[in-house]
Amino acid sequence: MSMKRLLLGMVAALIAGPALAQQAAPAVPGWAVGRPEGSALAPHGPTLTVTPVERLPVAALRLPQGFSAAVFAHGIPGARAMAEGPNGTIFAGSRVIGRVYAITRNPDGTTRTRVIAQGLNNPNGIVMVGNNLFVLALNRVLRFDNIEANLDNVPAPVELTQAFGLPGEADHGGNHFWKVASLGPDGRIYTNVGAPCNICSIDRERFALLVSFNPDGSDRRIEARGVRNSVGLAHHPVTRELWATNHGRDWAGNDVPNDTLIRVRRAGEDHGYPFCVGSWADPQENAGRNCSEFAQPAALLGGHVAPLGMRFYTGTMFPEQYRNQIFIARRGSWNRERLSGYDVAVAKLDAQGNVTSVEPFMTGLLDEANQRFLGRPADVQVLRDGSMLVADEQMGAIYRITYRQ
Repeated sequence: MSMKRLLLGMVAALIAGPALAQQAAPAVPGWAVGRPEGSALAPHGPTLTVTPVERLPVAALRLPQGFSAAVFAHGIPGARAMAEGPNGTIFAGSRVIGRVYAITRNPDGTTRTRVIAQGLNNPNGIVMVGNNLFVLALNRVLRFDNIEANLDNVPAPVELTQAFGLPGEADHGGNHFWKVASLGPDGRIYTNVGAPCNICSIDRERFALLVSFNPDGSDRRIEARGVRNSVGLAHHPVTRELWATNHGRDWAGNDVPNDTLIRVRRAGEDHGYPFCVGSWADPQENAGRNCSEFAQPAALLGGHVAPLGMRFYTGTMFPEQYRNQIFIARRGSWNRERLSGYDVAVAKLDAQGNVTSVEPFMTGLLDEANQRFLGRPADVQVLRDGSMLVADEQMGAIYRITYRQ
């Protein structure tokens, strides 16, 4: 080849390069890996602007006889996981909007909302330890000391990221990186480490875990393995056992696998991911494993209902039948041909701690006939007065449920 032809070829390649790059197919987002060809199913993004109070769907909410719901706070875009401070402040984390909120009550019964942190990467996980608020984001763990005394002048947080050593954004590959946090009866902080994929072989000592730490980030302990994506944790108020919600994987079908409620009976036990969900053997990753070798779910919650926050009811306002029962916020499906979830369910336990039923408790947000939803419950929080809050991520609101005979 002559030098002239070589130079012409190089120039042509340089000219064509940008055009070819523009035509190249974009990388498939993590959630879409494995999506069947031709499917239009995709996540429903939350509204990240303020929803006027008159547009909140509180009138649509349906509850058992004697219960009522009212707007507790609004104008809180993306509100998800909640925690209550010693003085009654309600803290709420978020995901993509990157904010942490503090909601206080005014003397006239209204509420005031402050943004106490922003610009964070998915600060969903929040937990109070004494007077200090811990925020677990994707890539950071922060402690805000004596937070309720400093809501109007929030001090710089104590950086604990290195001490906790949780996997970062690159490690997760865009999948299941948001955290939830809970304070155990042993004074430890419990959190989740989701799977870095929809379904794949993983390092099972690093991902798909429930873990706990001392509040300073020391003494990491694996509480449960094979938990694909838990976004709700709580300890039984009597037995002190750890319970958690868990999401099944996508693209295996409308009704399989189930999302689950799990009960951790001993530290380190294995709940089966990526091999099994209960007795269901994953056709892609089972690798000949017998599902009976893994811990079985305490309850099946339905296919793709997206269970998030959960709490044991420890108050006295609700009837006795709800004492120490589990309320679960089911955010609702996106990866199912017909929508499911969009409610708060209650898991009924017997005296031995076995789930006897899972029943809808707060409904009305799913318009079944028109296949649309009016809101997305993301967490529940039992207040000291026995009422219960429900965070609606879609509408940026918190509802308060009370009972009166």
